[in-house]
Amino acid sequence: MPIDAAKALAAEPRSGEISWTRKDVLLYHLGIGAGVPATDPDELRYTLESRLHVLPSFATVAGAGSPGVISGLSMPGVDVDLARVLHGGQTLTLHRPLPAEGTATATGRIAAVYDKGSAAVLVMRTDVADSEGPLWTNDAQIFVRGEGGWGGDRGPSARREPPTGEPDRVVERRLREDQALLYRLSGDWNPLHADPEFAKLAGFERPILHGLCTYGVTLKAVVDTLLGGDVSRVRSYATRFAGVVYPGETLRIRMWASEGSVRAAVSAVERDDTPVLADTIVQHS
Repeated sequence: MPIDAAKALAAEPRSGEISWTRKDVLLYHLGIGAGVPATDPDELRYTLESRLHVLPSFATVAGAGSPGVISGLSMPGVDVDLARVLHGGQTLTLHRPLPAEGTATATGRIAAVYDKGSAAVLVMRTDVADSEGPLWTNDAQIFVRGEGGWGGDRGPSARREPPTGEPDRVVERRLREDQALLYRLSGDWNPLHADPEFAKLAGFERPILHGLCTYGVTLKAVVDTLLGGDVSRVRSYATRFAGVVYPGETLRIRMWASEGSVRAAVSAVERDDTPVLADTIVQHS
């Protein structure tokens, strides 16, 4: 079979050096919609290098080209058709606040392989550390359609019980028409997000937004709305990608606050509140 779970899990991790600058951080922040209004002091902490705070979701693009999803799909024991691959979810754990610039070592491996019947799920884990110690851990949950059914461990359910009651806060974030074109400059060059002809071949009416862009937009909304704009309070952030987003749409972000955590649900306003992020939780101090 194309996925040999035992071989994939036993494969040696792959390590590489990554680095980033303030310019990379600024570009990422612009790519997720920071800077509106341009002179707002709350936005300048994302867009002005002299005041720069790093939104933790920058970790998903830091040092573009580091060991990650594409690298993991070429690990021993994994031989899959990229057309069958879906990014199902993302979990980020922060070990300390991200510096505005730095050099670190990223180590990627396949942490788990699950058999969901109609699909296999690979958990691609990337641990990043610098000279002072661990910085963050990224887990990408990758669905490979048609590769399940070998009788392996089904793994934990990614779905959480939905929040109850009315949300504590609801905000809307209008995306730019060129949001995907701007976001892809942080390192994800998949033509699905830019080329109309490629998008149609993939079954979409037009290019779609990167799921990790929606992921960043949502975390910024939570930090700005419920965490007083303090990026250092974020401890972890997890979500499940529930649907596509098109550039130019409006995201409706519902938030439920409790002690030490914020639950969120994100939908596309113009498509009858179609869910786009689900099972979303930010753990914080």
